[in-house]
Amino acid sequence: MRRRWMGVLAVTIVPFACTASPSTTQRATPDSSSSAASSDTDPVGTSSDASPPIDPDLKGFEHIQNVIVIVQENRSFDHYFGTFPGADGIPMKDGRPNVCVPDPVSGMCVPPYHSDELVNIGGPHSTDYAIGDVNGGRMDGFIEQLIRSPIRCGEDRSEAICRSTAGPQGQPDVMSYHDDREIPNYWAWAERFVLQDRMFAPTDSWTLPAHLFLVSAWSATCTDPHDPMSCRSDTDLIDTLDNQRHGAHPPTYAWTDITWLLDEAGVSWGYYPSEQMCDEPPCEHSGATPAQNPLPAFTTVHEHHNLDRIQTHQDFIRSLDDGTLPTVSWLTPGRGGISEHPMQGTNPALTKGVAYVTRMINHVMRSDYWWTSAIFLVWDDWGGFYDHVEPPVVDENGYGLRVPGLVISPWVEPGTIDSQTLSFDAYLKFIEDLYLDGERLDPKTLSRPDSRPTVREEVAILGDIRNVFDFHQEPLPPMPLPPHG
Repeated sequence: MRRRWMGVLAVTIVPFACTASPSTTQRATPDSSSSAASSDTDPVGTSSDASPPIDPDLKGFEHIQNVIVIVQENRSFDHYFGTFPGADGIPMKDGRPNVCVPDPVSGMCVPPYHSDELVNIGGPHSTDYAIGDVNGGRMDGFIEQLIRSPIRCGEDRSEAICRSTAGPQGQPDVMSYHDDREIPNYWAWAERFVLQDRMFAPTDSWTLPAHLFLVSAWSATCTDPHDPMSCRSDTDLIDTLDNQRHGAHPPTYAWTDITWLLDEAGVSWGYYPSEQMCDEPPCEHSGATPAQNPLPAFTTVHEHHNLDRIQTHQDFIRSLDDGTLPTVSWLTPGRGGISEHPMQGTNPALTKGVAYVTRMINHVMRSDYWWTSAIFLVWDDWGGFYDHVEPPVVDENGYGLRVPGLVISPWVEPGTIDSQTLSFDAYLKFIEDLYLDGERLDPKTLSRPDSRPTVREEVAILGDIRNVFDFHQEPLPPMPLPPHG
């Protein structure tokens, strides 16, 4: 389901029209007066009045020649967009949350609360803790799981950081939420473009499994790294992660990922996991983190000799500048506190992460690639933060809890809230439909079959991201924003 959200937003439209997108569903127009939508802050003076460099012969999805997926870390939907007008956010009554979660320390049932703190603590986020957070669908285990974890501010809240981040009833910040006061750029993009309020993490676990699903629709352990039939589902992967530490990336993940299909079809791709890469191991304090950078340990990448396509953020910027942007790109944050992971880095992780994402998206917007791109911005897991929506169960591996998702493109219906049920598998489905003639990561059709239990792109409840695009409309101009932080 899609709903049109009309905020206070002035948009300069460039005349253009072409063919239609797939059919739409119902819309609603909730009242709103959020100030986050101001779009007149272009730090380099990019003009939206210039004629866009669009090929008039292109029709429909031929316009989307570049897919860019940006993945941040550890935030739930309610934590970032729980009060966004019109979204399925925190249940409210008279402007106040009317849901609560038991807090065994205070003995009270405590509600979510707004936090203006830019450093967050967060909570545990592995499979066991996800099950506890969901608590049979009651969505009320977040504080109890924090208490049973080794993360600070659970049972003992005496530290200064615990007191400064706590809510008005002393509740830990797993119950906190932010809005356009702390993350104005994210809210501005949500108002101008598309906010997805039913984007679920692909599995009820942590960063590494999520990033494996991002490029392959599965997370597994393989007894033989060269035998794709030797793999079995695994969403913990603690021992497996050790194979990638200290800059080493031997063949580890034997099943077939999306780059195999892209290579077979001659579709270009690039994977940009860090501000810098490790050339001389050991790399404990530099380069991409192994959990955010699993692609170079896929056996397929070794077999196709594609390790040179694992590059840096600077390489991504360079590809925009010199006209060599691949058809499909993934950006993950790596080290340096830019991932928005709670309590990561010496600077406020939230502000630094927003600034990094803004710089990447600004650079796309200032390039000619803006007019041919679909940017997907998402967070890899919920980070232990409260969310009120029970995740659907699609197979033995997921889904996980809700995370924020945005679609940023000149070709999306502006101001739309997309309420289709989605997961990272929807990104693969989108890529497959646009560039691979609908071929799936399906053992029955793969030239390199594996033992995956589910063809995740074909799960019945999975929505279709193509539904938020409209090629009848005039394309939306770029909207670069100040990279505060």
